Amino acid sequence: MAGGRRAAGLALGWGCCLLLCCAAASKLEVSTPAVVEVEIGDTARIECNFYIPGNGSYSYIDWFYVDRKETATPQTNSRVRLCHVTHSEVLKDSTEYKERLSVGEDKALSISKVTVQDDRTFVCQVGAGSSGVGESHTELHVYKVPETPVIEPNTGGISVHNSDNSQIAKCESKNSFPPANITWHKNGEQLDLQENQMRYSRTRESSGLHSVSSILFDTVTREDRDSHYHCTVHYWLRGQRHALESQKVQITVFYPAEHLKLQVVPSSALVKEGDNVKLVCESDGNPPPVFSFYKRGLDDKWKELSSLAETDSGVLTLHGVNKSSSGLYRCESLDLDDMTQLEKEVELVVNYIEDVHVEMEPSSPLREGGSVTLSCDAHSPVALDYQWTDEKGRKMGVGNQLFLSNLTFETPNNLSCKVVAPSVPGLEQSKQVSLAVEGKPRIVAISSPLYVRQDEVVNLTCKAIAFPRPSVHWSVNGTAHEYVDNQHIASNLTVRVSRDLLKAGAMCRFSNKMGVSEKHIQLLDQKTAAESQGVIIVAIIVAILVVAVLGAVIYFLHKKGKIPCGRAGKQDITRPEARKDKIVVEVKSDKLPEEAGLLQGANGEKRPAADQSEKYIDLRN
Repeated sequence: MAGGRRAAGLALGWGCCLLLCCAAASKLEVSTPAVVEVEIGDTARIECNFYIPGNGSYSYIDWFYVDRKETATPQTNSRVRLCHVTHSEVLKDSTEYKERLSVGEDKALSISKVTVQDDRTFVCQVGAGSSGVGESHTELHVYKVPETPVIEPNTGGISVHNSDNSQIAKCESKNSFPPANITWHKNGEQLDLQENQMRYSRTRESSGLHSVSSILFDTVTREDRDSHYHCTVHYWLRGQRHALESQKVQITVFYPAEHLKLQVVPSSALVKEGDNVKLVCESDGNPPPVFSFYKRGLDDKWKELSSLAETDSGVLTLHGVNKSSSGLYRCESLDLDDMTQLEKEVELVVNYIEDVHVEMEPSSPLREGGSVTLSCDAHSPVALDYQWTDEKGRKMGVGNQLFLSNLTFETPNNLSCKVVAPSVPGLEQSKQVSLAVEGKPRIVAISSPLYVRQDEVVNLTCKAIAFPRPSVHWSVNGTAHEYVDNQHIASNLTVRVSRDLLKAGAMCRFSNKMGVSEKHIQLLDQKTAAESQGVIIVAIIVAILVVAVLGAVIYFLHKKGKIPCGRAGKQDITRPEARKDKIVVEVKSDKLPEEAGLLQGANGEKRPAADQSEKYIDLRN
């Protein structure tokens, strides 16, 4: 910025010089920039250019400033010399500028750390002997860019009923020089204000800088609740106008309600018994009015519910609603500013499922192998779906009827009908039904055979399934214990093993009104069983040894050449007539006739297939 000012001043000076030269002036001419602008705190530089006829030389150059006194006039303004410049030296006078000024080789005057007091006229005077004395004046303009304006809206709120102008906002900008100006804007458009709509003030600070402020006054309408206001500070710099904008703010506008809205949260279509429901009443007025809630009774009279409501926020909370909570509700609003009253109604529907019941056909006792039809029904204002599950949650079927055939004891005896409302998430009810399939006992497990020792105390076990619960009888005496799990019954008999019991075993017998079932438990002597097992093991070992010996003999004879490798039908190994005590091993070939032609005899010749069907091995001592 400072460089630009220096360039402009230098260009102006040289321009004047050229004009003087071209005009072939015959007298001393001195030129300085008419105006030099500098920001507070920077360095101001004022150039002084001159022309002396006949290429003469100057005798001295003096720099002055004009002291503007409050009581002075342009004719009486006094000059104060700053410095005296010759070819050999620069003499500074004792002024307030002595420590801040300097003179360059081009005789330009520089003033550092400019303040607002430096906003004055400076004079460059040149003395040139016989050519006389010339001078030129420069106005030094000092400036300070104002701070960004700060806006403060009215926080108390303004009513649309106020017919007089109310304070909208206050704008302030500090530390500018020269003083700045303020304009107001609404929704981006500059306001054309009357004198009674704006109050402007300006303050000169101790630093010499200026602070400006402005207060905007106006009336408001309902639409101004969405309006945005801001202010702009304007200042001049180098002949151009600049501006700084504040933030945009909104104000609180008070206006009466025109519309009222009442809704059920969650949506009334999704409300079910047990839910917590809110009735929310909203108005478009500001501040919100006072709300009151009512419910219409069966006698068409309205019952006030304000004791259950938050009258300031307009919320009525109903906890754990049920069928009786359904009905017509009303919300009333009262504006305390102008006492206007509005009302709105809404229907609350509480969805429910009731009277869930299950019917069984036939209703008489069920028999094994028979069938049954279960029918489930319920009442609800919405459509229902039906699901059947057993006691373990396994799906048995869908629809309001379930048909079960070929009933057994294993058929689940506890079924559940779940009634669901698909349109109302979470709305469901269940009903359980018990199935009792009757049949004669069926023994499913016994501890037989049981290995025991005589005089040993053992437990005999029988387990059966039956309904009705059967009675248990044992064919021997002992201590019995029974365990029941649903339709299963187990009986444990503790008994000492006698010779008769070991021989005859025991019989368990289950009986109910549907029939009788019994099973025999076999008792085996553990010692005898062990001996029998020993004999079997010994026999197996002997058989294995015989086979091993026989194999060794055959292998030995084969090695001695007593047994030929070829196949030659029936052949006598030793040729002499066989003795009566000879051992003959007959090996029958399992080869097919067509394969026999490939077999060779002892001499390597091929033998007929018919001669190869059998061969005998004569084992001699």
